[in-house]
Order: sequence, then structure tokens, then C-alpha cells
Amino acid sequence: MESQRNSVTVTGDQNKPIKFVFVLLNQFTLLPFSAALDCLRIANYTAGRALYSWELQGEGGDAVTCSAGVSFKLDDDLGELGRDDRMVLCGGVDVRSQTTKKLISWLRREARKGIMVGSLCTGTYALAKSGLLDDKRATIHWEHQDSFEEEFVDVELTKSVFVISGNRMTAAGGTASLDLMLSLIASDYGEELANSVADQLIYSSIRTDQDPLRLSVPTRIGVRHPKLSQVIQMMEANIEEPMSPSVLAKDVGMSTRQLERLFRRYLNRSPKRYYMELRLQKARNLLMQTDMSVINVALACGFASPSHFSKCYRSHYNTTPYRERGSQMAQGGK
Repeated sequence: MESQRNSVTVTGDQNKPIKFVFVLLNQFTLLPFSAALDCLRIANYTAGRALYSWELQGEGGDAVTCSAGVSFKLDDDLGELGRDDRMVLCGGVDVRSQTTKKLISWLRREARKGIMVGSLCTGTYALAKSGLLDDKRATIHWEHQDSFEEEFVDVELTKSVFVISGNRMTAAGGTASLDLMLSLIASDYGEELANSVADQLIYSSIRTDQDPLRLSVPTRIGVRHPKLSQVIQMMEANIEEPMSPSVLAKDVGMSTRQLERLFRRYLNRSPKRYYMELRLQKARNLLMQTDMSVINVALACGFASPSHFSKCYRSHYNTTPYRERGSQMAQGGK
């Protein structure tokens, strides 16, 4: 390792370490944070000098617990940041309740300095709630995409693994933080260093901001049939105004009967049933993650009436949308 470390060419300003301030929200997701931090540590190790420094902040300045139950001692409360610092907000479970008035005020105040502000996983929600992503491109974990799009119409939400938009940077969660940090390292000190860090991490396929955050349809469903994939992509893109099986079939050049057989053979359900499950999954996400009324959730998922929506929801999830919303609020997940 020593010989490899000495052989890496490092470009850029090597005299003053770039400081990252990780702001940990309670119940933050561990993997995105630890992956991002280790990229910085390995960059320092590989270069043989301190290219980066970091500290942990959070509301209260004492300790914070991640969603896996592990506690981290913080270096400071939400404090003053330097104009050259980079702030990264780390979110996770129940980000809505963790986005407090104090946090929002602090984010807005520090962002006015023009510093680079970023987020990992659901931390994007807090940045958007603070207005820091208005008219910016951003990304968030795929499970929160539906609710985010409904709530933040001024943010250009993408399906990329990470996005750098001016002085804002967002990563979708999981290993996407690796890709974001490797991109930053390459920009700061050269691609050779970034590639060396990736090698140390045994990370063999670095993704760019053009890569999607979800697996392809064939990989997700375990079936590699081009026309089936096309139909499912059309279904996913048309939830609010569902397309009929006959239109879907026509658009991929087959009959409705052929489409029925295709779904039965590979997915053991009819196209209509599969489509309904997609719509109900989006509805559940909106119920669990937003304050949208049940009626508006129904309309956003292509149901003409609340009664029909409730009937379909109960048949699939064995509970009503109203009870689902009530149980979520009882758990503090509003």
C-alpha cells in the first residue's frame, strides 16, 4: 500500500485541507454517511497528507443516534461555518419531524454565505423545506421521489444517483454517496486520486450523475423481455392518468391478448392488476410521507373517487387509507 500511496499524483491546492461539516439528523442512515466519510479518510491516506478535514455537528451538539441504533458523539451544535466549508446534511428515517425550525433557520443563515451545501439520502427533504433547492436540480432516495415531487414543485427532481447543481449537491442514499464523493475528489485533486480511493474501497464501477438511482426494469422484475419492460416503464410514468391495456399493447406493437399472456407468463398477474399495484404503492408512499389529504392522494394515483380508492387499498393492504394515515401519525412519522 505504501508504494501505491506514493505513486499517486495529486493535483490542486494541497496546503489547506478542505473541511466538510457533516450535520447528522437523528435517525440518519448510516451507510451514506460512513461511505462519504471513509472516502475522505482514504483520500488523505492515499495522498499521504491531509487533503480533507471534517467534523460532526447536530442540533443540541451532544450525541445523535442513527437508524441502526448506533450513537455518535457530536463535535458541536449547529454553529458558524467557514466560507470555504462544505456542509453535508445526513438524513434517514422520519426526516419530516427531524426538520425543525431551528435547523431550517440555521441552514438558511449558513447558505447565505455562499458555501457548498449538500445532502445524503433523505437530507434532501430538509434542504428543500428550507428553500435551498428552489430552481435547482436535485435527487433523493427513490422511495421518497413521489412525495417529494408533490411537495416541492420548484425543485427539478431527477432520478440520478447524485446531482451537483451550482453550489448544491445531493446524493440519493446508499452507495450513491460514494459516487458523489469520488466525483468531488476528482474535481478537487484529480481523477487518479479518485480512482485510487475507489480501488481501496474495492468499488469497481464508479457511477456518474447521469446514472439512474434505481435498477433497470428487467433487473428489478427479474425478466429480460424488451416489450414487457417498455410497458412497465409506461405504467410507471403514467400513474395519475392510467393507460388502458389496449393502448399499452398498441404502443409496443402487440394485441391486448398477447399483452395479457405476457404478464401472466412472466409476472403471474394481469396487466391491470400489476398497474393497480404500482398505483397503490405510490399511494402508500404519499400517505406515509406527506400531509396530502386522502382525496388528493387518490387523485394523484389515478382514482376517480375516494370510495373506489379506499376499496382497492383495503383489498391490497388489508387496511383503509385513513387508518394507514392514522397509524403513521400515531408513530410520529408525519
